Amino acid sequence: ATYQLDLSDELWARGISTAFHASLLRPHFPNDDRWFPGRQFHQLPGFGEHPREWAVDRILSHVGKGAGAEFEVQWSTGDVTWVPYQDIKHLQALTEYYEALGISGIRQL
Repeated sequence: ATYQLDLSDELWARGISTAFHASLLRPHFPNDDRWFPGRQFHQLPGFGEHPREWAVDRILSHVGKGAGAEFEVQWSTGDVTWVPYQDIKHLQALTEYYEALGISGIRQL
């Protein structure tokens, strides 16, 4: 059996399908913010009507070369995610990462 879910317009715009096979669905249990802080929908980067900019603590590593590189970013919330160069090219943390590597810019990666 396939179920059709009523998703928000934002999820629909991001290309998330509304049809799921029954074997993929699980019961929803609300987040316990005491155990898992920062997991509320409005706290996810890039979601909501007015996405908030999250503070980057530091850049830990990278994979790839040049403008196609992706960076392992540690956020001020403590979360660690991989982010494409285009999303962080304006950040001071990236300049500091270059300095730590002894390079002057993205072309030297």
